[in-house]
Order: sequence, then structure tokens, then C-alpha cells
Amino acid sequence: MGPSPVSSGPMKIAIIFGTRPEIIKLSPVIRELQRKKVDFFIIHSNQHYSPKMDEIFLKELKLPGAKYNLNVGSGLHGEMTAKILSGTEKVLLQEKPNIVIVQGDTNTVLAGALAASKLEIEVAHIEAGLRSYDRTMPEETNRILADHMSSFLFAPTRTQSDILLGEGIDPKKIFVVGNTIVDAVMENLKIAETKSKYFHYQKEKYFLLTMHRPSNVDSKDRLLALLNSLTAVSKTFGYPIYYPIHPRTKKQLELFKLNLNPKYIKVTEPVGYLEMLIMEKYSQVIFTDSGGLQEEACILQVPCITLRDNTERPETITVGANLLATPQNLLSQTKIMLSKPKNWPNPFGDGTASQQIFSVLTPHEPYSEST
Repeated sequence: MGPSPVSSGPMKIAIIFGTRPEIIKLSPVIRELQRKKVDFFIIHSNQHYSPKMDEIFLKELKLPGAKYNLNVGSGLHGEMTAKILSGTEKVLLQEKPNIVIVQGDTNTVLAGALAASKLEIEVAHIEAGLRSYDRTMPEETNRILADHMSSFLFAPTRTQSDILLGEGIDPKKIFVVGNTIVDAVMENLKIAETKSKYFHYQKEKYFLLTMHRPSNVDSKDRLLALLNSLTAVSKTFGYPIYYPIHPRTKKQLELFKLNLNPKYIKVTEPVGYLEMLIMEKYSQVIFTDSGGLQEEACILQVPCITLRDNTERPETITVGANLLATPQNLLSQTKIMLSKPKNWPNPFGDGTASQQIFSVLTPHEPYSEST
């Protein structure tokens, strides 16, 4: 076994992220650590390499900057993971934290958890236990491996806890705390709704689209079929589709020489988190292949249609907030979601996930409302 940099002194936590969803979902945890004056630092892998996709979120959410930026950028999965692993290991050896916190299912999560595990540093995995059971998704491999390397597994619901127990993970390591996305939505929606520059969304009728997964955008036939179906939805219901485009999809559209009709699909550059929250809240339906947006739509009581054959957020379907769709049945699924009452329960907790996580990681400092 290699050297163990775990400090025997006061609590010190490393937070590792590299993408926009990680920043958003970790923001309540970071704020909680700040409020409780816990010693922590941030490693940013820069897996998302566009400032509009990550740095703007740190600024908007008034979060501290990263102490370490690995500047990994895009690349093949193995290459990216190796770079993050190597860079993170060097930082952990230097800083000697007690705990490393990772969130979700990205290459950053896998590399961060692996670096910590090899150095005998305890790993806390936020959003543990999610499974799509689709091994063609790189995220599935990342989340499974991260779970089995972690000492603290923070499951959003009992469903994920049961999955982890079924995989033989020690029940003493599993904590059902809800999802930090609820904390983030509740905290940041209040801020977003005070911004007058977003008021126009409340007066419009529109759909919202996010789409970036390789399974949807790396095949010309699949991408074209989805775009044709989305255009048909817009024509049928008379609402434009706003599409803050992901850099990956933009690149693929250019590669395939595909043009979108702006009358139906209105492409914009990526937007900040606060604006995105407002766009989500006032959308008629959200079309997405993102896990995080399935959750946010459910919390915001906005109908969601997931452009995938499976989801690791089955709770959203169970409560009636979400449906899966293919290009062939997208129109009929949209009709169903538009006709549904928006009164489903929120399965992801009461907005105290970050407080519960704090209490588990720092049991010597019981949670209180005081700062």
C-alpha cells in the first residue's frame, strides 16, 4: 500500500468537481462548510473547459474559487481520467485532507475517488446508488466504481440505498439524505426570481431543450431523428423550443452539417444557472437527456421528457413527473405530459441534504442553525 497522507489533526476536507452539474449540486455543501467554518479546499479538474459552462456558475453562486485547477479539458475517457487522477494525487499528497468529497458520476468523480482511495483517504460520494443498468453509458461505470470505493455513501432516496445494499455495501456506510439539488434549487430560485432581466420568461409560452449525451448527438441518424421530432412537436403545439446548446452538440451539428430552423428550435449560447432555473420553471415541458434536469423539473413541478431509453432517476417517473421518449413517440409523450396535473410529490427530500451530510462527516460538531 502506498503512503497515507491522512492528517491526524483537525478536520480538513477536499472537494473535487469538474462540471457544471457538480458545481450546482455541491454548492449547498460548500456553503454549509463555510457557515460552520470547516477547513476545506476545492480542486477543479476543468473537465468542462468553457467558462460559460463552469466559471460563470462559481461567480453566480458566490462560491469560492478553486485552490487548484487541473486544466484537463476534453479528450478520450481514459486520457481525461488519467490526467485528473495524476493531478489530484499530487494535490492530495501535498494537502493531506481527511476526507475527499465527490458528487455524481463524471470522470472527475471516478478519478478523484480513485486517487483518494489509493492514498487511504476516506471518500464521501454524494448522490450514491444511482443506476441506469446501461453499461454503454460511461457514467454508469463511474458511479458504480466510486460507490465501491467510498466510506460515506449519501443516497438521495431509499431506492438507491436498497441498490447499494443489494451490491453488498456495508449498511453502516449508507446514509439516505435526500438530494442536494433540492437545497440548490430552493436557495437559488429565490435569487433568480429577483433578476428583472429574466422576467420576460414568465410571459412567454415555450419548451426547453438540453441535449448533449454521446448516445444522442454522436450519431448523425439519431441526432437528425431527434431534431425532426422536436421540430414536429414545436409545429404541433405552436411553442418555440429554446435550446441553450452544449459545446459537444454544437460541434456535432457542424460536423454533420445539420441546420436548425430558428422558427422552431431557437439555439442560444449556454446560459448561467440562475437564468436556466427561470427557463426551467416557466417552460411548458422540458426535453432533456440530463439527469440533473430530470430532478430539477420534478422539484419545480414542470413536466419532463427524457430523451433516453433509460434513467437513473426512476423516482421522477414513479411520481408522474417524467416520461422516457424516443424520436418515434416523442409527440405522443409530449401530449401526455402537457395534459397531466402538476401536483406530483417531490421524492428528493426537504432541502436539508447538505445539513445532514455535514452532520455525518463532522459528528463532533452537531448541526445547529447558528453560523
